[in-house]
Amino acid sequence: MNYVELDEEEEMLLMAYIEINQSKRENVWFLDSSCSNHMCGNKEWFFDLDEKFKQSVKLGDNLRMMVMGKGNVKLYVNGLTQVITKVYFIPELRNNLLSIGQLQEKNLAILIQHGMCKIYHPKRG
Repeated sequence: MNYVELDEEEEMLLMAYIEINQSKRENVWFLDSSCSNHMCGNKEWFFDLDEKFKQSVKLGDNLRMMVMGKGNVKLYVNGLTQVITKVYFIPELRNNLLSIGQLQEKNLAILIQHGMCKIYHPKRG
């Protein structure tokens, strides 16, 4: 698992975003170009979880965490339900991560432009 920890400036920027939007850190999903799998620490968000799946992941700071399952999570974005598949359940994880690589494997287009990041589905937009 290749997860690179953000430097201090980037962490402060993300925290500022959370504070401005009054979101709890555990309710936010971060797009991560260096992690190879989607990861979530909130078991309640899974509607389909295979708890027999076990594995360990290594973070950028060489810390290892146990994956306690793999499944699907529903996200509600702009009034639409999006299903994120093959998400690792890691109870100790503080930040939910969406793997840019995994999104691209699903043929989603990722556009970062003018201070915004947009993800497009080839059929649904």
